[in-house]
Order: sequence, then C-alpha cells, then structure tokens
Amino acid sequence: MGKVRKVVLGDEKYEQEQKKKAEARREGKKAKKAHSDDGKSKGGDHTQMIEGTELKGEVREILKEIEKGEKPTDAKAMAGKAKKIGVARVRSKRYQEAVKLVDKNTTYTLKDAIPLMKKTSLTQFDGTVEIHINLNPATMNGKTDMRGSVTLPHGTGKKIRVVIADDAILAEIEKGVINFDVLVAHPSMMPKLAKVAKILGPKGLMPNPKTGTVTPDVEKRVKELSQGQVNFKTEPDNPIIHMSIGKVSFEDKQLMENIQAVILAIGKGKIAKATITATMGPGVRIMIS
Repeated sequence: MGKVRKVVLGDEKYEQEQKKKAEARREGKKAKKAHSDDGKSKGGDHTQMIEGTELKGEVREILKEIEKGEKPTDAKAMAGKAKKIGVARVRSKRYQEAVKLVDKNTTYTLKDAIPLMKKTSLTQFDGTVEIHINLNPATMNGKTDMRGSVTLPHGTGKKIRVVIADDAILAEIEKGVINFDVLVAHPSMMPKLAKVAKILGPKGLMPNPKTGTVTPDVEKRVKELSQGQVNFKTEPDNPIIHMSIGKVSFEDKQLMENIQAVILAIGKGKIAKATITATMGPGVRIMIS
C-alpha cells in the first residue's frame, strides 16, 4: 500500500505547487542516479547541478526552497490555516429548551439550583446528579493535585459492593471474576495482590493507601465505604474535581446535605466555582456557602 496523500479541499494552487515540488525531487533523483556509478557522488551544490548534470531553472529554484527550508508560500500558508471540514454537533431540541431555563450569568442558591437542575434533567431514567468543582490554584500551596474522601449523608444512590481481600477473592480475580466495586486490603495482603495488579490497576480497583483502601482496620473501612464514603481527586494537572452526589429522585434536602458535605470536606476557601448537573442536562452554577 502506497503513501496516503493529504489533500486540502478548495486549494488548487497549493496542490499544483506540491506537484511541482514532487516533480523537482524526481528530476533531482534522476540526475543523481545517472552519475552515481562513476564514483563522483559526494554531495555538493544540488541546487545548481547534481554531479555535472544541469538542472532546469524552475527545478533548481524549487529544490533550493526545499533544501533550505524557506518559509512556505502564501498558498501553503493559506492551506495551513484551512479549517477541517466537519459536522457541527447539534443538540436536541429538548436540550436547547432546557438551556434556555438556566441563566449562565447567574449563581444560584442551593434552594433554587436543585429544583432547576431537576427541571432540566433530560433522561427518562433516574439520572445521576454530579457536582463539578473548580479549585483556586492560589489556595493549593503549590500543589498540582488534591485528593480526599467524604461521607455523603445520603450516599450516591448506587449500591457499592465492598469486599475484603483474602485468598478466596484473590483466586477469583486470577480467574477474571470480579464481583466488587471496591477492594479493601490489610497491608499484609499487598504482596499477594501484587500478582493481580495488572488486572486490578487498569480498572482502578487496586487497593491504595492514598484512597484508604489499604488499612489495618479493614472491617471499619468497609463499614465507612458501605455507608456512603466516597473518594475524590482532581483531574491530572487540572484543579477540577468531578463527583457523583446522588440521584435526581433524591429529595431536595438530601441533595443539599450531600453538596454541603462535599464543600465542607474540600474547604469553602479553596473553591473558585461549583456547578451541579443531571445526566445529559445543562450545568447550574451554585453559590458556595
């Protein structure tokens, strides 16, 4: 299979120049090949002649431009600025109507934001409610990331399967059977779990002291996680946190208490902006209080 030729639509002048350059390269190669057997091919000024073979003026100028890496011609510069032809994403009519209900320039109180978020939820099923938090870098003491945990008073609405690592669980993992969402391990189990790190790691299930899933008191940790404790962390190299904080079917008061718990765990002074949203719905900016 030959090389894939890149074509810039609507720029015939650029294509013609590319053809000329290709032809110039071929002429240069032919001239060089014609004299490669006499032992004289040792480089030299290719823009004037190649091993004594005079090149056409036009070919000589094109080769000169290629070898010296001069700035692209106007046609090429224009081609570089050409935008890719694509299909713009078109939101559904329902989404466009929902967006109109939210004022992007307004920061809503939780009392007003939660009902508005529910009203603009677009799913037929019980959607997940998320909070997206932008941290203030000036309050992070030079750190590029932040992580922690918080116990949501009313959970996330999703039943979390938490298990303790033991030999039986290890045997199931080795067979490719994973029937849990969170794996908690005693420090003494970590050498054994190292054998299945390649299985658990990519799935984000490998116990880690940073997330509190490696602990001497595994029974206590399982109870905490089962009662609604969730971990949070910033995006890689970005001070932004994304968290699920419940379901659209939750009562307003339940969502409010979950949100307040998250804000308290992170710290009000560290938050620059926070937005709540339902699955597939528009974001609603909330006050930090």
